[in-house]
Amino acid sequence: MHDLIRKFTETFGPSGFEDTIRAVLRAEVEPYADEVRVTPLGSLVAVRRGTGNGRRIMLAAHMDEIGVMATYVDEKGFLRFTPIGGVSPLTCLGARVRFENGTLGVIGSEKREDPNKAPTFEQLYIDVGATGRADCPVRVGDAAVFERPFAVQGRRLVAKAMDDRIGCAVLVETLRRLGPTPHEVHFVFSVQEETTLSGARTAAYGIEPDMAIAVDVTGTGDTPESRPMAVELGKGPAVKVQDAGMIAHPVVREWLVHAAEAAGVPYQMEVLERGTTDAAAMQLTRSGVPSGCLSIPCRYIHTPSEMVDGEDVEGAVRLLLHALQTAC
Repeated sequence: MHDLIRKFTETFGPSGFEDTIRAVLRAEVEPYADEVRVTPLGSLVAVRRGTGNGRRIMLAAHMDEIGVMATYVDEKGFLRFTPIGGVSPLTCLGARVRFENGTLGVIGSEKREDPNKAPTFEQLYIDVGATGRADCPVRVGDAAVFERPFAVQGRRLVAKAMDDRIGCAVLVETLRRLGPTPHEVHFVFSVQEETTLSGARTAAYGIEPDMAIAVDVTGTGDTPESRPMAVELGKGPAVKVQDAGMIAHPVVREWLVHAAEAAGVPYQMEVLERGTTDAAAMQLTRSGVPSGCLSIPCRYIHTPSEMVDGEDVEGAVRLLLHALQTAC
C-alpha cells in the first residue's frame, strides 16, 4: 500500500479545499464501486451493493488535512496567516508550506521578548520570497499545507496528513479487496472534519445508515514521558471505546472486536481523552445512528511528520474485510 499512501499524503487538500485530493480518490475507487457520487458539500461516496439482507453501513475517513490560510499581505510581501484545523505554533517555526498554486513558503517569527517561549500565531508570518504586495503570488484567503515527503523507516511510515489520508488508504484498499458482502456499504471520504465535522454529518443524513464507523488516527502512549494512554504503534488497530466527542455504541464496538478476533488481527482498546472523529457527528444524524471508530495508532498527530506502523494499517484492512462479510 506504500504507493497509495504516498500518493494520498503528498496530495494537497486542507479543509474547505479538497478538490484535488477528491479527484485522486475518485480515480482510485471508481473501478471497484457500483456507484460513485459527490455530496453537495463535497464528500465523495463510493457504494458497494450487498448480496443479501444485510445492513446499510457507512464507513467514513476524512480526506481533508490541517493547514494554514493567508489573512493579510504586508507592504514587503510577507503573509500573516491563521490555522486551518488543529495547528500548533510549536510545529510552525521554520516549516515549509505549499499553496495550491504551487507557491512555497517558509514560516518565520518576529523577534520575541522571550525566545525560549513558543511564538503565538500573531508573531508568525510566511515568507514566499516576494518583495512587496505587487509581486506576491498569494492572496488573502489562499490556503496552504505543510510540505513533507512520504518516507518509510522499517515498518514505520512517516508523512504529513496521515490524519486522515491513512484512513482513506484503508477504505480504498478495503473496497478493492472486498468480495461479496450481505451489506450495502457506503465508503465516504468526508470533507472538513478538521474544522466542523460537517462532511460526515451531511453525508450520513443523506445515506441514512443503519450503522456507521469512522476510520481515523488516534494518539499513542508509547513515546518518552508521553501522556499515559494504552495504545502503541505496532500492536494493531484500535477499537474506540470513548473520546472527547462520543462514546462508541456497544453493538458496533463488539462487532469490530469479534471481527478482529475471528480474523486473527491483533487489536487494542482505545480511550482518547482529547479529540474526536467523524463518528461524533454521524451518531447524531436524524434520529441517531449506532456509531463507532476503528483507529490507526499515530505518533505526532497534527504535526508535519505523523508516524504510523504498516502492520497496524494492514490489520485495519483485514479487520474491516472480515467484519463486512459477517452479520452485525
